[in-house]
Amino acid sequence: MSDLVQHLPLFAAAYAILVVAAASPGPAVALLLGIGLGQGRRAALLTATGIACGSVVINAATMVGVGLLLAEAAWAMTLLRLLGAGYLLWLAWGAFRKARSGAAVPEAAPQPIRSAGALWSTGFLLQVTNPKAIVFWLAIAAVGATAGGGALTHAAFLAGAFAISFVIHGAWALALSSSPVRVLYGRFRRRIEGALGAFFAFAALKMALARS
Repeated sequence: MSDLVQHLPLFAAAYAILVVAAASPGPAVALLLGIGLGQGRRAALLTATGIACGSVVINAATMVGVGLLLAEAAWAMTLLRLLGAGYLLWLAWGAFRKARSGAAVPEAAPQPIRSAGALWSTGFLLQVTNPKAIVFWLAIAAVGATAGGGALTHAAFLAGAFAISFVIHGAWALALSSSPVRVLYGRFRRRIEGALGAFFAFAALKMALARS
């Protein structure tokens, strides 16, 4: 326990970086916007859970050095960028397809039309294929929050990382699936979905062309 207490100041520094990363609008927030508006609060929260789990996986990978290996291996980062870009293009295609649909959107949030596992996987895959998220976690790893710590210290840090990611992305999910936002979505659904599709396509292009 004393080992954990000694690491708390480093935890705070690392978590500060994580808060900035999770709160910054990006592909994850855009994904939550689309799912929250189209399928409701529960679906958005399930997706946020997948995003948080993805963050924990990246965190654990950096702890064992996989993240550092990816940062040093240009081909691995290139492959990861291409996978992430491909996934963003798939999300863009889905948004454009919904933009072309003429289906009306009810003011009350409908039940999710996708399974809980599919929603969780959507958030998880977006996070673990996002090089930006890996770069943030490499910056967090540089703080050395768990350096020299035991199993309890590592477990506590992972639990805290999950909680922060879920709370912040969950807050995005709740805000973006609220009734006022859904009313606006009902009025401007095609424009919003088209804008989301364009954003995902732009993010995919930027990710694919980015230098390692």
